[in-house]
Amino acid sequence: MNFIKTLPLAFVLFAACQSGAKNHDKLIYPDSAAVCHTATIPSRFSSLKQDSSTSRLVGDDQGEMVKINGGTFEMGSTSFQDAQPLHQVTVESFYMDVHEVTNAQFEAFVKATGYKTVAERPLNPQDFPGADPALLVPGSAVFKAPQQVQGLQTHLQWWEYVPDANWRHPEGPNSSIKGKENHPVTQLAYEDAEAYAKWAGKRLPTEAEWEYAAKAGKHQNETYYWGSEKLEDGKWLANIYQGEFPTKNTKEDGFETTSPVKSFPANAYGLYDMEGNVWEWCSDFYRPDYYQSSPKENPKGPSDSYDPQEPGAVKRVQRGGSFLCNDQYCERYKAGSRGKGEINSPTNNVGFRCVKGAE
Repeated sequence: MNFIKTLPLAFVLFAACQSGAKNHDKLIYPDSAAVCHTATIPSRFSSLKQDSSTSRLVGDDQGEMVKINGGTFEMGSTSFQDAQPLHQVTVESFYMDVHEVTNAQFEAFVKATGYKTVAERPLNPQDFPGADPALLVPGSAVFKAPQQVQGLQTHLQWWEYVPDANWRHPEGPNSSIKGKENHPVTQLAYEDAEAYAKWAGKRLPTEAEWEYAAKAGKHQNETYYWGSEKLEDGKWLANIYQGEFPTKNTKEDGFETTSPVKSFPANAYGLYDMEGNVWEWCSDFYRPDYYQSSPKENPKGPSDSYDPQEPGAVKRVQRGGSFLCNDQYCERYKAGSRGKGEINSPTNNVGFRCVKGAE
């Protein structure tokens, strides 16, 4: 039985979790491994010098963090309507996890606290009036490559609600994170990421902090966070989708789904996977018009959420793109672009990393 089509619309709000198709943008806003990755991959930022004052520390969760010295940068992108206008933003210094939170790190948190994620909790029938209670079972959304599609307008052709899919079983009960301890944890709702950050003595980044760290001193006119070219010496620089989305992933970058953290070169600030692999939750509520009035100093997002594509959904910003991003359907792994996710809709391509103040 197809659970996702049986449940009410409110239950499938992950529909626009990462801003979907390019033509959706225009409607609303005119605008396993085939390759082994090793430390010999040249850095995309080899021509840049890392700030000599940058320092590192180990967080309470034993995760390595790097200090990002504060400064002013041009935030946004001319390629995406909800990332306009370009505007100058100043952020204070902060520490950021060098990589996305891994399965091993999240497992340590769960063992220490007994925490249950949103995807593991029973569903309240009152939240889904008219639905068959027998169908209201714990689970989450999983990408399933279809054999064929009828256009790219209907995401339900490749997203499926899978009972018992959760962070331990990111693609369903027959999947496992065993052997993938160093992959980013997925299938987390916003509150799950926030709970981990609090336990670790950290917090989720603002989207201004996230973009400042991702740009790492690069100029605004770069297409990608690493520069203007998608490949460097024929090598892929991020875990994104190659091939014909969503039916045929050629895995030219070496991965079909998530990749181990640090599989691709770090940026000038020593941060890995600031594009591709998994989307990362930020603390800001999402509004497409926020940049028109956002503060210049340490912006923390609007006071509430609004998405004209789904006006009733509460959404937070997500950044960086995922292993499903591609130029056919979702280009929002590119520099300055914004993603968005309904706060209670975990998927197997969304994770997070943490920050903390540098006082």
